[in-house]
Amino acid sequence: MPLASLLKSLTTVGGNTMISRVLGFIRDLVLARVFGADAATDAFFVAFKIPNFLRRLFGEGAFATAFVPVLMEYKEQRSHSELKALVDHVAGTLGLVLLVVSFIGVLAAPLIVSLFALGWVLDGATEKLDLAAQMLRLTFPYLLFISLTAFAGGVLNAHNRFAIPAFTPVLLNLCLIAAALWLAPQMDQPVVALAWAVLIAGVVQFTFQLPFLHQLKLFPAFKPAPRHEGVGRIMKLMLPALFAVSVVQINLLLDTMLASFLQTGSISWLYYSDRLMEFPLGVLGVALATVILPNLSGRHAAADGKAFSQTLDWGLRTTLLLGAPAAVGLAVLAGPILATLFLSERFDMRDVGMARLSLMAYSLGLLAFILIKVLAPGYYGRQDTKTPVKIGLVAMGVNMLFNLALIIPLQHAGLALATSLSAFVNAGLLFRGLRKSDVYHPGREWPGLWLKVLLASAGMAGILLWGMPELEAWATIGVMKRAAWLAMWIAVGASVYFALLAIFGIRLHHFRNTARA
Repeated sequence: MPLASLLKSLTTVGGNTMISRVLGFIRDLVLARVFGADAATDAFFVAFKIPNFLRRLFGEGAFATAFVPVLMEYKEQRSHSELKALVDHVAGTLGLVLLVVSFIGVLAAPLIVSLFALGWVLDGATEKLDLAAQMLRLTFPYLLFISLTAFAGGVLNAHNRFAIPAFTPVLLNLCLIAAALWLAPQMDQPVVALAWAVLIAGVVQFTFQLPFLHQLKLFPAFKPAPRHEGVGRIMKLMLPALFAVSVVQINLLLDTMLASFLQTGSISWLYYSDRLMEFPLGVLGVALATVILPNLSGRHAAADGKAFSQTLDWGLRTTLLLGAPAAVGLAVLAGPILATLFLSERFDMRDVGMARLSLMAYSLGLLAFILIKVLAPGYYGRQDTKTPVKIGLVAMGVNMLFNLALIIPLQHAGLALATSLSAFVNAGLLFRGLRKSDVYHPGREWPGLWLKVLLASAGMAGILLWGMPELEAWATIGVMKRAAWLAMWIAVGASVYFALLAIFGIRLHHFRNTARA
C-alpha cells in the first residue's frame, strides 16, 4: 500500500473509530446517570476489566502483532488455498485455547476477583467480591468471542477492509446502552444487566464480521492444528509479544488493583478518566497501529528498507501533529468534559473533581501512549517480538516504582500519573531501539517540527485557560448548554492550534505531501 493510501485508510479507520468512541461516551453517560459511581459499579468495572484486559492481550495485542505479519507473508507469497488453510487452523487453535481459558475463568471467578481486587479482600468487602464474581462468570466468555472478532478483523485488515473491524465496537456500546435503559430495571440487581450485555455483545460482534470473511472466501472452518507451520510461527512470535504489546494495559490493571485499597469510587474515577483518554488514543493511536502494521509487514517482506522507514516517519509525524494538541486539550478541558458528559445526581461535582485529577494525569501520557502504538509495529512488522519484551519489562518496573511513590500523596491520580510516566519510558526505549538497529532514519526537519507543534499547543492552552469559565460555572447550567460550551471551546482550541501551525509554515497540504513521500 503506498503511503498516500495510508492517509485514506487512517481516515476510514479513524472515522469509524470516532463513531464507536462517541457512542462509547453516550454509553458512559448513560451508565453514570443510571448507576453513578458506587460499590456496585466498582464491582462491574472489575468484572469487565479482567476479560477486557485478556482480550487486549489475546485479541488486539499479542495475537494481532504475531498473526498479521505471518498472514501478510502468506497473502503475498503463497497460494489462496494455503492462505485459507492458515485461516482455518489459526481460528481452530485460537478458539480451542480460549474456550479452555474461558471455562477455567468461569470456574475460578471468585479467586480471580480476589487477586485483582485484593484491597476488598483485606477490607472484608464480601458483598462487592461476591457481586464481581457473579458478573465475571458472565463477562469472562466475552474473551472467547471478542478475540475471534479480533482474529476476523485481522484477516479483513490484511485485505484492506478496514471499515468493518473499525465499526464493530459500536455493537458493544449499543448492547450496554440497551441493557442499562431496558434490562436493568427488570432485574433484582440492576448492574448485573451490564454483564449480560457484555456477553451478548461478544457473540453479536463476531457474527457481524463472518459474512465479510465469506466474501473473501476465507470463512473459517475452525480446524485446530497447533503443529501447522504458520500456526507454529504465530505461537512462537506470540509468546514474547503476549507481554510486550500490552504493557500499557497491564499497568492500567495494576492501577485497578492498587485502587481497590483506596476510598470507594476510586476505581470508577479511574475508569471514566481512562475512557476519556481512550477516545483520542483509539481514534488516532489504534487507527494508526491498525493501518501501519500490515504496511510495515509488507515492506519488510519486500525487503524495502527505505519505504519501511518512510512509513514509520509518516506515523510519527501524524502522531506529533495530532497527538500533542489532543493531549494538551484533554488536560485543559478535563473538568468541563467530565461535567458535560457525566454530571448528575448519581455522579456529582465531587466525582467530577476526583475524575478530573486522574484524567489530567492520564492526558500527560497520551502522546506516549500513541507513540507506542506506532513504534511497536516497527518491531512486529519485522517479526521481532523479543526486543519489546525487554523494553516492556523495564517500563513495567518503572510503573510500579512510580505507583508506590505517588499513590500515597496523590491517591488515584498518582496511579494514573505513574502509568503516563512509564509510557514515556516505554516509547523512548522503543524509539532508541529502532534508531540503533538502523531501521528508522528521521529527517533533519524534526527539531523544527517539534518546536512549532510545542508553540502551537502552548498557544492553544493559553487561549483556553484565559477564556474558559471556572469549573464551578459549568455545574450551574443545564446539560445542553454545557454541551454547547464544550463544543465551542473545542472548536476554539482546534482553530487556534491549526492557525498557529499555518503561521509557523505548516499547512494541511504539507501533511498530505508527507503521506505521498
